[in-house]
Amino acid sequence: MSAADTPPMPGGGASPSGNRTLWIFAVTALLAFAADVVSKLIVAAQLRDRAPVRLLGGAIYLVETRNSGAAFSLGTGATIILTVIAVVVIAVILRAARRMRSRGWAIALGLVLGGALGNLADRIFRAPAPGRGRVVDWISLFANDGHIWPVFNLADSAIVCGAILAGMLAVRGIELDGTRGRRSEKPVP
Repeated sequence: MSAADTPPMPGGGASPSGNRTLWIFAVTALLAFAADVVSKLIVAAQLRDRAPVRLLGGAIYLVETRNSGAAFSLGTGATIILTVIAVVVIAVILRAARRMRSRGWAIALGLVLGGALGNLADRIFRAPAPGRGRVVDWISLFANDGHIWPVFNLADSAIVCGAILAGMLAVRGIELDGTRGRRSEKPVP
């Protein structure tokens, strides 16, 4: 077993490497959350009531939209339900973090947590009301109105990247504790 994947110490204390993994998880979540919040503050201040900004020959457009639904504008009438789901997802991730010893899982779950917190903050603190707030989306690909690809934000990007990384780790059989599957129990650096 490598130092980065050492299991918890007897007596319930965390190992030094476990603390390092939790540190990676926390920093990743904080960076994803902060990038999302700062970008949305800038967008709300600079793009409100402004024509879309065209970048890279039209590959990317910056345009402020408000989304009361989930990804791809699904469930626009279920904002309160989506808020509750976000709180549950955050709680599950925080609970899973206690067993985490894999740096890969720390990054994956940190990205998902940071993104979920970013969009949850919008749902709680933005109009029209707490729990019913609309998420600020601002990145549109290949069109200025989201008709080719739905308009999204950095929180959405963090969630998707974290989910893809989690899927890759799961396919490779890497567990939260850094071991490979239940059969070999061989740790992964």
